[in-house]
Amino acid sequence: MSFAKYRHAFLIGLQSNIVYRWNFGIRALFSLFHLAFVFILWGAAYQGQTEIAGFSLDQTLTYFVVILIMQFFIGAFNEDYQISEDIRNGIINQFLLKPINYYLYRFSIFVAARLVSGLLALLPILIALPLLKDHIALPDELWRLMLGLPAMLMAALIQFTIAYIFGLLTFWFLEIQSFIILSLAIETVLGGQMFPLDLMPGWFYRISQWLPYYYQMYFPTAIFTGRLDHTSALNGLAIQSFWVVALLILAQFLWTRGLRRHTAVGG
Repeated sequence: MSFAKYRHAFLIGLQSNIVYRWNFGIRALFSLFHLAFVFILWGAAYQGQTEIAGFSLDQTLTYFVVILIMQFFIGAFNEDYQISEDIRNGIINQFLLKPINYYLYRFSIFVAARLVSGLLALLPILIALPLLKDHIALPDELWRLMLGLPAMLMAALIQFTIAYIFGLLTFWFLEIQSFIILSLAIETVLGGQMFPLDLMPGWFYRISQWLPYYYQMYFPTAIFTGRLDHTSALNGLAIQSFWVVALLILAQFLWTRGLRRHTAVGG
């Protein structure tokens, strides 16, 4: 299988997303306001105490800074809606006649888009770094980088594949917005975007460890910020690998079944 066509799709995605650089830049700039509220709220929560669940205020604030960066580098923004539109408008028909894997095509564009949005998100954070640096508490163990980067890559795969699966639901449902909103709400809580999951009740944390949402934002962030030890990170990588494979199989199954329901019209 030649990957030249997917490299071409990546380059086109890169060019088209650079056109929207100001949108990404402004979105990243506004995220700093969200970060300011996080600092204020957690500063209030730590009033009169140096630790919560074994973590200092700086460790918790570092967690939210890293998860913000993670959202721009690996988060799925609107890929589910784009795939839904491709199916609804018949654009997907052209991929059925060409030797192009639709998943790899869409993933190539997703990687290009996140590369642009991630790099642009770093700019306002670098500008705010003089204010943030006294609260950044990143551990310096090399193994965190070695395990965190593959965890981040697999998290991106999980993010995109879940969005891809929800997009494919258009084969069965005319409107998928309610599914996406429900998934987003679950992801916000179980993915650790609202609270670090290790601050939640023990039973909640243990259940979340077996769900794919844990391995989207929380898992790589927890490795980078020192919230997981070496053994937990290795065990987590094994479970994360399982979810990557399971979701890819589910996506392929839905694609095959969905095409049986799809009717292509036109030449």
